[in-house]
Amino acid sequence: MGNILDRFQETFTDIRKTADGKKFKVGIIGCGWIAEAHIMEYQKMPDVEIVAAADLIPGKAEELMARLGVKGVRFYPNCNALIDGEPDLDGVSICTYNMQHAPCAIYALEHGVNVMLEKPFTVTLDEAAAVCRAEKASGKLLTIGFQPRMSENMQMIRKIVQSGELGQVYYIQSGGGRRRGIPTPYGTSFIAKETGGVGAVGDIGSYSLDMLLGAVGYPKPLTVTGYTSAFFGKDPGYYPTHPEYAKVFGVDDFAAAFIRLEGGIILDFRISWAMHMDTPGDALILGTKGGLRIPSTDCWNGEFDKPLKIYKTIGGQELSYEIPLIPHAPDDPGLFYHKLRAFVDAVKTGGEAPCPSSQILYNQAIIDGIVKSAACGREIEVQIPEI
Repeated sequence: MGNILDRFQETFTDIRKTADGKKFKVGIIGCGWIAEAHIMEYQKMPDVEIVAAADLIPGKAEELMARLGVKGVRFYPNCNALIDGEPDLDGVSICTYNMQHAPCAIYALEHGVNVMLEKPFTVTLDEAAAVCRAEKASGKLLTIGFQPRMSENMQMIRKIVQSGELGQVYYIQSGGGRRRGIPTPYGTSFIAKETGGVGAVGDIGSYSLDMLLGAVGYPKPLTVTGYTSAFFGKDPGYYPTHPEYAKVFGVDDFAAAFIRLEGGIILDFRISWAMHMDTPGDALILGTKGGLRIPSTDCWNGEFDKPLKIYKTIGGQELSYEIPLIPHAPDDPGLFYHKLRAFVDAVKTGGEAPCPSSQILYNQAIIDGIVKSAACGREIEVQIPEI
């Protein structure tokens, strides 16, 4: 039968690094745990130099750089001070809590700095639109931090859909989510309203949305009926060693929605940080000629560990077959590395953003719609702002 993967192969041109010997100078804005991942991957790149870091908490940036062995870094008390004090920056990684994503990205772009912005894009749709306008006016590159896009197995989902194997897609069901995984090991920045802004729907729901919307070409959302809850987050019993976190919890720990997309596609969405269930199910993409099952994961932030499965009817027979997982090379540095490498290469070569804001604007519109619909208790129409 041959290798079934060959049915979905496509040719592409790899972006090569420029060889001018110039170091790519990057600044780190926000020095929490996700910044540590950025720093460690940048350290693997001989053509990248971390020159500056900023954090609102005095001494936090200095401690992180010292612990990771990064020398020669200049430190600043906030985003604006770093941007103002480093006129030769090539780019910044924005690793702040969610509520600071928009103001930091806007300030960097307005001052001519390329931006790698961690997910979620922003907290609200209006913020996302403001960032897009700043990007457009600046002419600089903005990319959003969705490392699953770098996975060949994740890319296979889009290849299958775009090959026509499923026919016309009409229904998508998201799946996955955590049974017990409210992110509090580093304090309350994820769960407090004034820092996190949104909860599970933005934190890991954005990953699920990017995977599924990307597979079908990122159609525009038209309407959203959303639901959110916080039963676990507001329960002191959930935090045996920190019951006080329950009073701080101001976001969602579960979200569900019914979304109508352009092209007659329905998206049935759900995600959780906590629930009394191991999973709400696998992700599904249904088409007129076939269906695709995507195995459930806790948060869709990397790979899945089981094969994709396609269902079809051929010659009157109901058939199914698996798409084998694509193995990683032994020396592959990982998805997070590839995410940052793609950002650096795009800036150095004048390439396109690896994860463009024009797509993630729709992702954010759905998140914003779920929050607003849940608050008002009815379906809402999605209005995409003019950019």
